Amino acid sequence: MSEKLDAIKKELQSRKEEIKKELHLLYSANMRITEWDVPETDQNEASKVLIDILQEGLDEIKASLKS
Repeated sequence: MSEKLDAIKKELQSRKEEIKKELHLLYSANMRITEWDVPETDQNEASKVLIDILQEGLDEIKASLKS
């Protein structure tokens, strides 16, 4: 591995918990919005749909890096 790639990995690893926390905040904010918009929200079903949407977004990012 090149020194530059090592530096990038080290930098991202140093922020790993912060990045994961931001992902959790994004999930939580969207769940709150859903609960406000649809008061009778089924939490489990809403979580599954939201996680699928988040995963779809991550998959799109990953695909764009391959091309």
